[in-house]
Amino acid sequence: MAARKSAATKVKSKGNRISQVKATNGTSLVQVDEVVLPVRLRIAKAYKMYVGGAFVRSESGRYFQVKSHETSIDADPSVINIPRGSRKDVRDAVLTAKNAQEKWAARTAFNRGQILYRLAEVMESRRDELISSLVRGGATAEKAAAETDAAIDRSIYYAGFCDKFQSLVASSNPVSGPHFGFSVPEPMGVVGVAAPEAPALLGLVSTVLPVITGGNTVVAIASDRDPRTAIVFCECLATSDLPGGVINVLTGQAAEMAPVLAKHREVIAIDAWTRDAELRATLEREGAGSIKRVKTHASPSERFWLEDGEGQGLGWIERFLETKTVWHPVGV
Repeated sequence: MAARKSAATKVKSKGNRISQVKATNGTSLVQVDEVVLPVRLRIAKAYKMYVGGAFVRSESGRYFQVKSHETSIDADPSVINIPRGSRKDVRDAVLTAKNAQEKWAARTAFNRGQILYRLAEVMESRRDELISSLVRGGATAEKAAAETDAAIDRSIYYAGFCDKFQSLVASSNPVSGPHFGFSVPEPMGVVGVAAPEAPALLGLVSTVLPVITGGNTVVAIASDRDPRTAIVFCECLATSDLPGGVINVLTGQAAEMAPVLAKHREVIAIDAWTRDAELRATLEREGAGSIKRVKTHASPSERFWLEDGEGQGLGWIERFLETKTVWHPVGV
């Protein structure tokens, strides 16, 4: 700093109007009017996983590399390191989600809706950053904008559904006897999600938000094709009012982590979107061992996720709810 200051003073004393000089220590200096500023190097972003409301590295210390698209004008290097989640990362995330689930389910439906609405607000404020991240991953600017807008709208959609789905899936049952019979929905617990490879943002948003709308918590495995956008989305989660542990996002290889989720006895259900037929069969087999609800899907086209009639709906919430039947005596 002393060297930079002396160089700046030297330039000003000569009265030169040059735009750039070399300091004595080799640092570049830029002169703006009478103020001489050093040309700073932009900090390269270190991408991390999102667990318990914090950004964490993999306990294994492993990384995998992701390339930026050639047409992307970005501060990121052409190749970046992304944490590669391990079995222990999965177990830690499940424990975090398990500890957060009871408090999340105990919140009022109206409050959960407010939180999801706040998430949409944060995504809207960071819309340009989400679009830039998708472009880094190879999307065109037009497709990236359409996907980001759809993801924001989907957050609003599920914010509005938080205090409405109960009335749509509950029922008063006709029973013979001096009592009423009601069927009411309840959250299941911790749900494991293997998000589709594409679209990286809309696929993740569309699969995790309906799960937490019903009062569940999630451990999600992000797309390994474009994990950066998932992490930018997690930054939206971190700056919204969503409690830590409700959504946990791991990066890495789905083929390595998803079977661990399927075998884990604290995970009540699995929702997997993958083109890998062998992985889908493995998840169904491992999930059957602990009698959990397993839904596997061959990844549909990206257009599927953009269609409101396909990529969202009451059925997306209902598939991760349980139904409790209540009997109440008449006249008491």
